[in-house]
Amino acid sequence: MTGRERVLAALNHREGDRVPIHDTPWFTTVRRWHQEGLPVDMTPQQYFGFEQSGTGADLTLRMEPEVVEETDEYTIAWNSNGALRKNWKNATSTPECIDFKIKTASDWFAHKQEMDLGPDRVNLEGCLNGQKHANERGLWFSYQAATGFDKTQGIVGSENLLMAMATDPDWVADMFMWHTDGIIATAQMMIDGGVELEGAFLYDDMGYRNGPLFSPEMYRQLCLPAHTKVCDFFHRYGLKVILHSCGNVTALVPQLIEAGFDCLEPLEVKAGMDLIGLKEQYGDRLAFMGGIDVRLMADGTDPKLLEEEIRVKVGVAKKGGGYIYHSDHSVPDNVSFDRFKYVIDLVLEHGQYD
Repeated sequence: MTGRERVLAALNHREGDRVPIHDTPWFTTVRRWHQEGLPVDMTPQQYFGFEQSGTGADLTLRMEPEVVEETDEYTIAWNSNGALRKNWKNATSTPECIDFKIKTASDWFAHKQEMDLGPDRVNLEGCLNGQKHANERGLWFSYQAATGFDKTQGIVGSENLLMAMATDPDWVADMFMWHTDGIIATAQMMIDGGVELEGAFLYDDMGYRNGPLFSPEMYRQLCLPAHTKVCDFFHRYGLKVILHSCGNVTALVPQLIEAGFDCLEPLEVKAGMDLIGLKEQYGDRLAFMGGIDVRLMADGTDPKLLEEEIRVKVGVAKKGGGYIYHSDHSVPDNVSFDRFKYVIDLVLEHGQYD
């Protein structure tokens, strides 16, 4: 089977020849691996055979980027969403969000009048080339975008957004729906332009270590309409939708299923996500991607614990299809090249179907 066929089988709750594999190493991790044996002319996807690929569109606010400060260690700059962020050059970390140009509903609606969703939002030639590359390598090719809460917190700030969800829900609902409409419009442009999408991979971080960042009731009021609309769009074309949501979103899972998501990723163990429990409770309605504790991949941890983690979890999650291997978030640079090769070897061993 090709990677594309394996992913489609998993998303349709069918067993293939083995579970599909994919992962997301940090750029500093890749830099380390290139020093430890990963050929310098190869990416981890090429070497390990990761089985997904994708394309996206320009869904920014199209504000003028501006570098405010730059050193050998970091850059502070305004981005095209009107956020002033500090990014480190030699380390993988979450950017520091310093300031935002959109702070109020009036700021949003004033700028919204200047925005459109024209065809220049999509690089059709680039999308077609990406699809060709994926087809040649047998990869599952998806539309990819941030959406909902996660997209919007990068525009107005997390604290400001959470406060607005309680005090000005109409403003928040409008922002969520604008980005939903942007995803739909640009995906439609791709489809009309001949791009053969095979699914969607949407990012909406809604959890932290102890639970969702907001209540299930607030999810239903503000997030569910936008999520349902975007899932309905892709489903009309027969396309499955994977949701990436960091943190512990267990309390939201029933509504994520109601919205129409077909697969949930990455299932952060360190935040309390339980792959086996989720599979047992929701595995007939939702596929899963991830859930393998990346802390056990780190150098110096007992390899027997890593073997048990993969053997037990993959062994349960793969039954009846509906599982794609991924770490429980991304692969940090405390994981050596040899250690990750061991991870993939274990997944290939325990992810086989009879």
